[in-house]
Amino acid sequence: MRQAPGASLAGLVEKRVRSLTPPQALLLSFIGLALAGALLLKLPIASHHGTSWTQALFTAVSASTVTGLVVVDTGTHFTLFGQSVLLVLMQAGGLGVMTFGMFIIYLMRDRMSLGHRAAVSEALNQPGQEDMRHLLRMMFGFTAIMEIAGTLLLAIQWVPDMGWQRGLFHSLFHAVSAFNNAGFALRADSLVAYAGNPLVNLVISLLFISGGLGFVVVADLIRKRRFRDYALHTKVMLVGTLVLNLVAMLAVLALEYGNPATLGQLPGAADKLWAAWFHGAVPRSAGFNTLDVASLQPATALLTMALMFIGGGSGSTAGGIKLGTFIVLVLATRSFLRADHQPVIFGRSLDSTVILRALAIATISVFGAMIGTFLLAITEQGAFLDIAFEAVSAFATSGLSRGLTPNLSVPGQALVMLMMMVGRVGPLTLAFLLATRRSAAIQYPSGRINIG
Repeated sequence: MRQAPGASLAGLVEKRVRSLTPPQALLLSFIGLALAGALLLKLPIASHHGTSWTQALFTAVSASTVTGLVVVDTGTHFTLFGQSVLLVLMQAGGLGVMTFGMFIIYLMRDRMSLGHRAAVSEALNQPGQEDMRHLLRMMFGFTAIMEIAGTLLLAIQWVPDMGWQRGLFHSLFHAVSAFNNAGFALRADSLVAYAGNPLVNLVISLLFISGGLGFVVVADLIRKRRFRDYALHTKVMLVGTLVLNLVAMLAVLALEYGNPATLGQLPGAADKLWAAWFHGAVPRSAGFNTLDVASLQPATALLTMALMFIGGGSGSTAGGIKLGTFIVLVLATRSFLRADHQPVIFGRSLDSTVILRALAIATISVFGAMIGTFLLAITEQGAFLDIAFEAVSAFATSGLSRGLTPNLSVPGQALVMLMMMVGRVGPLTLAFLLATRRSAAIQYPSGRINIG
């Protein structure tokens, strides 16, 4: 019996899809999401005065990669429809198109190969199918709870100020943007007007920190009650996040306290503390700001770049090399300096494979940020600090800017879009995508290279 052409085409497409590796599927999903978003943002009903193709594509890439860099003002340029498109792009990008794809594949698990099932379990850091299914349910449930709770709490501030309809959408938009670490805001100055507002500072920071911890950590926190029972990764993330945020807050407070353009202009000590806390915590994940980033001292700007580069937790909505990677490198360095046999933390030693993986991620990321900075310095005119800051922010999908983004040339916009996409897909995923695995047929004798 002769097969219909349509059935043959469908079979070919299905075969192609099944043959994709997880990194390839992830990359193609983000590209598809960005292109679909650009088409919707280009529609006349999406903006008040029209959007160019470059503006639409840049905004869609920034939203789908949950970065937050913008070439047009989100609040005044886009209509309610356009802002709703951005909201959907942030949600889909934050959770990860791959996660959505894996969830759909899991529903079709009877048709999955053992290889695909193993890939899903490994991607979610879960050993069994039951644990994976439970984590997926918890992932979507926790996201919904946090975003709804964030919306209701923010509505306490914004509904009285803006009315029910506008205030609720304003609250929902910022709750989704914060939890997904996107950093899109509906005011041109982001959250500068609320620098000393306890409610906005607490809710927004709680949302982007919880979104930046990673769902595996959240699942562990929900299942267990005592710190000593938590998984090693959970302990490292909790302690690392707390220490890094507090150290960053104190550093910002010390560096910017007398700066009349940032903390110095705030009226009281409480306002300064809130702003220092917010700016100390926000660079590692979200792109909101309550201080004028362009007015930061050079030392604070450099600190912010370092925090953006570190990023949030593995498997979270945040970017960067990830906090776990940074901590592994610090522990490995400390172990070398102390001549220890293996790095140890919380009574557990770290395997050499983990250290090599962390080193590979950091190396790829350093080269990526350096190459991006180099190319932006060629295409753009501006202070080197502003250019380097923009490159690191794009590659780490942080979204903070010192004002260069709206003035980017077309080649500069294309370069930043590429950096945001590569940064979101992840250095390690990119390495797996580009590398060709092969088994070594020959064992070579070991050699020595002098270093240091």
